[in-house]
Amino acid sequence: MEKRFKDSNISWVGLIPERWSVQRNKNAFICSKELIGELSSSTQLLSLTTKGIRAIKEGDTSGKVPESYNTYQIVKNNNLVMCLFDLDCSAVFAGISNYEGMISPAYKVLSCKNSIIPQYANYWFAYVFDGRKFMHYSKNIRYSLTYDEFSALRIVIPPLYEQQHIVDFLDGKCGEIDMLIEVQEQMIEKLKIYKQSVISEAVTKGLNPNIEVKQSGIDWLKKLPIHWNVITPKALFSLRKEKAKKGERQLTASQQYGVIYQDEYMQLTGTKIVTVMKDFDILKHVESGDFVISMRSFQGGLEYSENTGSISSAYVMLIPNPKYVYPKFYRWLFKSSFYINALQSTSNMVRDGQAMRYSNFVQVPLYVVPLSEQKEIASYLDEKCADIDRLIDLKQQKIEKLKEYKKSIIYEAVTGKLDLCN
Repeated sequence: MEKRFKDSNISWVGLIPERWSVQRNKNAFICSKELIGELSSSTQLLSLTTKGIRAIKEGDTSGKVPESYNTYQIVKNNNLVMCLFDLDCSAVFAGISNYEGMISPAYKVLSCKNSIIPQYANYWFAYVFDGRKFMHYSKNIRYSLTYDEFSALRIVIPPLYEQQHIVDFLDGKCGEIDMLIEVQEQMIEKLKIYKQSVISEAVTKGLNPNIEVKQSGIDWLKKLPIHWNVITPKALFSLRKEKAKKGERQLTASQQYGVIYQDEYMQLTGTKIVTVMKDFDILKHVESGDFVISMRSFQGGLEYSENTGSISSAYVMLIPNPKYVYPKFYRWLFKSSFYINALQSTSNMVRDGQAMRYSNFVQVPLYVVPLSEQKEIASYLDEKCADIDRLIDLKQQKIEKLKEYKKSIIYEAVTGKLDLCN
């Protein structure tokens, strides 16, 4: 028998099987407002992430039960938990709970009415939110929703037996895709580890595996090639104290792109950066060839700048001494795990976002390598790491294709484009 379709009246869904219905979210779900009340020793603290709901383990930095726990909501097995907005207005997502516990009042906890299976609803929202389809209904074009807006959104609801067929099909298919994605992610992690080992080996031992070594006398690197000499960082890098010059383009420092102009960074990442429009005297001057100590330098964010411009006064600029420094060599050295670990040892409170200062930088002894050898090592690492990065990029492309395929499979299933019951 030929399958009949009808218009869903949802632009991005189009036609759906005739026997399927369309409802507003408010008619398909009940928003729970049940608070935790008394706290028991067995109550799990839950967290919603873009990968689903997880139970926060004891000892996690975010695992401490807050004093205001009595405002937290009860979450039951198969509840849907919604994050409809985030402080940066970029995270709207949902997850189905496999736990009993409590969660922040910032989220919405939903239970399904009799017409819908929670697992089917979870796949529906996985597509709707990941594809930002809710933006067709939001009054403002933004990555956030009020609960009233969410309640007015429409959901396609097949008969219950078809929902179960869809869930069974997607569990199997998406499980296979997720396994393939995980394999690629594991390969990427191995390549990143290999890249770091290549960098660390080259900048601490050179390119000659048979070179004679000596005791370095420094804690963070026990041995050095015999012709390399330890030196104070102050002899290699001085501190730039110049204020920004009038009309200079503003820069930003990032671990992914290095030190680039703010407008270029925003175009590459889609991230909005606050640009200084007045009081330019709070900005500092950056010269091409400087190294910039950024907010994330403890995590490997000591960046080399190929651009001249101005930057926030929160940053610190280092001027290389051309007598001893070939900048591209030290750019690789500052990214080595040995050096990053040494930097971290200079602080008692290493945490994300903590600023590193010149006083931290000068605490880590450096070493002098003949300039010609610096150039050889830098050239080798430029080529070798570019090859590794290309492999990583290829695997990342495979992951993106798999994610798009998964998204398309979910879409085809939850909108009735795939006939799974005949």
